[in-house]
Amino acid sequence: MSLDVRQIAAEIVAREGGFVNDPDDPGGATNFGVTIHTMRKLGLDLDRDGDVNVADVKALSREQALEIFLDHYFHRPRISDLPEGLWPTVFDMYVNAGANAVTILQRLLREMGWQIGVDGAIGPQTIAACHEASAAAAGHIVDAYGIARRNYYFRIADARAQSRKYCRTRAGGKGGWIRRAEEFITPRFHLSDAEFAERVAAWG
Repeated sequence: MSLDVRQIAAEIVAREGGFVNDPDDPGGATNFGVTIHTMRKLGLDLDRDGDVNVADVKALSREQALEIFLDHYFHRPRISDLPEGLWPTVFDMYVNAGANAVTILQRLLREMGWQIGVDGAIGPQTIAACHEASAAAAGHIVDAYGIARRNYYFRIADARAQSRKYCRTRAGGKGGWIRRAEEFITPRFHLSDAEFAERVAAWG
């Protein structure tokens, strides 16, 4: 049975939450996961005042965000051409990190032995390699991608102290980025509290 892509998009919108304008977030003002940069690129001047600013981000509706996700973050990047098992996690990551979602996938496929380019765009080579990897071990590719996502977030936080709050809570537990990645990973591959603490110990 084909997955309900609209339901996946609705879950992403719910996961992203409402309006946020965190100065530590390079994405800037965001509503339902849609950044001000995306709205400017799309020309979404919702209040029709001649520019796209924070007021337009605040005015964005949940339904508008959902349609943006489906069009610009699922169909146009060709995530729909990947095996269905990868749809939820790659779609979610594309909303969160743009073309980096595809770069992570391509690097993973190369590590698994497929000789494909790493360019952040889903083309015939990436599609074929994904279907071959999924046919060989459908569950493995999904878990491996989720783990690669988690490692991507850790690397960002390693390099940028301001981003560590997205990986680790004030209390020292798993932050939103890590919990988000692990939503798409089989529980046996989740980091234990001790493993997580060890991974982030160098952050102080």
